[in-house]
Amino acid sequence: MSIDKLPPTEQSGPLDHLETKSIGELVGFMHAHSEQAWRAVENCLPEIERFIEVLVQRMKQGGRLFYIGAGTSGRLGVLDASECPPTFGVDPERVQGFISGGDGALRVAVEGAEDSETGAWNDLAPSQLTELDTIVGIAASGRTPYVVGGLKEAKARGLLTACIVCNPASEAEKHTDHCIVAVTGAEFVTGSTRLNAGTATKLILNLISTIAMIQLGHVQGSKMVDMRPSNSKLIDRGVRMIKEATSASDEEALNALQSTGSVRLAIESLKNY
Repeated sequence: MSIDKLPPTEQSGPLDHLETKSIGELVGFMHAHSEQAWRAVENCLPEIERFIEVLVQRMKQGGRLFYIGAGTSGRLGVLDASECPPTFGVDPERVQGFISGGDGALRVAVEGAEDSETGAWNDLAPSQLTELDTIVGIAASGRTPYVVGGLKEAKARGLLTACIVCNPASEAEKHTDHCIVAVTGAEFVTGSTRLNAGTATKLILNLISTIAMIQLGHVQGSKMVDMRPSNSKLIDRGVRMIKEATSASDEEALNALQSTGSVRLAIESLKNY
């Protein structure tokens, strides 16, 4: 592929001779360049909204959300999925993330794993997918075989499919019902899609999972009332939420939380007392 036909994420960065710049210059230049990630997400907000509307309808009927990705994209999907149970109190099976090469690839790259077109579907198979489930393929390039193959199989079996990519007119787009394209352009370090592409992807995942959980009833006001109070910080947060909702004392809020194990139930019990 000629240089002028390279996809945006593979094109040369905006500055050359980075090794000659001072730390101050690099901090300033790189921070300014990161604004492209925010603008890219803003440009695809309508498609994000359309996807979340359909996703929520299916999840209200018991459907689940699955992310598939490789490398940075896979790690971001696993991260987003793993945060849903403690934040929103949902079952870990409700939102799941899969990375090519398995959980070991979260720390150390597994060479060649992303090149398997059957890998994602093989990873998903034990979950016994149904037509209410949704598969989101995450790939900055939009052409990762692990992601494209998984989307292709999912779509053929009637599942809702979506992708989060950072290059237009990608292969992944051909196999999805909803394609979220955040064109972040050339990276500060050429080809390093853990930078702006990764930032845009994280922002999009935040929107998808958080808004879906709000729509599914796991937030009251702005409070995560279904969070799991699994450590002292979260217990303190739970006590504050209970006090704000009921005007209970510290002791009353803590006792209610400890007896119910749930901020939501503690609030309900104190209001009904």
